[in-house]
Amino acid sequence: MSETISDVIETFDFLEDWEDRYKYIIELGRALPLFDEKYMTEENRVHGCTSRVWLIHELVDGKVIFKGESDAHIVRGLVSLILMIFSDKTPAEIITIDARETLDKLGLEKHLSPMRTNGLFSMVAKIKSIASAYAGVSSAG
Repeated sequence: MSETISDVIETFDFLEDWEDRYKYIIELGRALPLFDEKYMTEENRVHGCTSRVWLIHELVDGKVIFKGESDAHIVRGLVSLILMIFSDKTPAEIITIDARETLDKLGLEKHLSPMRTNGLFSMVAKIKSIASAYAGVSSAG
């Protein structure tokens, strides 16, 4: 992923209206790497999202790498945003990230339906739960 969340915030500031911002979010989703269908399982599903969302993870050199997918264009873009915020960080870093603060900079909560907002924070909760599990494993070892 070449764009960072800082780049997205900067682009959002540049874009005048929400229609353009939504198009940009959809483009971010299209830029996600292909997600193998074999990972589209119930175990990898993020519950609490209106659309279907899947999230996989692995620990590489002490950092958690997340990959995600959704069956809805706008949600796929939101998955991309969440991955920009959390992926490729240590479990300890992930646990301390305030996603709401970052997403507030984008103004998303005011422009998403309550169901989409709930889904967004369901993704955040699942990611933090995964990071906590990794943190427990690394501190126990």
